[in-house]
Amino acid sequence: MTRQGYPVYDITGFATYPSDFLVGPFAPYIVQHHKLHVPHGHNFYHLVYFTSGAGYHTIDFDRFEVRPHQLYAMVPGQVHRWNFEGAVDGYVLNFSTQFFQSFLLRPDYIDEFTFFQGQARQSVLDIPEAMQPRVAALFEEMVPLGNTVGMLNVDKLRVLMLKLFLDLADLQQPAQPSPLSYNAVLLRNFKKLVEKHYAELRLPKDYAELLYITPNHLNAICSDLLGQSAGTVIRDRVILEAKRLLINPELSVAAIADMLNFKDNSYFTKFFKKYAATTPEAFRKNMG
Repeated sequence: MTRQGYPVYDITGFATYPSDFLVGPFAPYIVQHHKLHVPHGHNFYHLVYFTSGAGYHTIDFDRFEVRPHQLYAMVPGQVHRWNFEGAVDGYVLNFSTQFFQSFLLRPDYIDEFTFFQGQARQSVLDIPEAMQPRVAALFEEMVPLGNTVGMLNVDKLRVLMLKLFLDLADLQQPAQPSPLSYNAVLLRNFKKLVEKHYAELRLPKDYAELLYITPNHLNAICSDLLGQSAGTVIRDRVILEAKRLLINPELSVAAIADMLNFKDNSYFTKFFKKYAATTPEAFRKNMG
């Protein structure tokens, strides 16, 4: 166990040359990495496409049934676990956050895809029958490239990966996409700031100041585009991290309160119970 409360796997243990990507069949992958049933995180992007199998998959405490022709896309920092029933197969694709940075003019381009924005319910896609052969063919074309050293093959692999991501994006955004509005850009930047500062900054006014807008404007953006307040966005991220930390039985509730910058254990417990509808101890017991 790590101090984060769960194992966090590095790309070097799940990758091939040049140690920041891997693509291959899923069945041998889960045999080699047999600890996937334990809640864990990655410091890399992790994508799995199932062609057969059953069971369930939990991403950040949201549970999904595993079905054939279903695709899961996970980003660095998310916590997940697999519970399979019988044999499963498909394809796995891992790549580091740096993998496209030397290839694209916009290093954050991947973050634009809805399924790579760290929201569990947006990261699970059911691939329609008409699209299944194309998705499988892209993976089949990628696998031999991923096993051969050479930058030309790596660039070919990047192109095929981008094609896959663009095809998947059509499933979530079938209409012609429009340029991001000013408010949509502000919301995206707000979410990025929350991800970076949730343990230190808890008030919407703190983030509004960083965005050079008023707290009322920030709340209006969140209400219009998310249907929730800015404060709720911040609290939800704190609760998620608290749940991740509570997985680790070696961390006391008091230690977790301190890691999340609560003034004391009692205040953290009241906060958690109010917004998670259970106590930290009860949540930990139910996850055991």
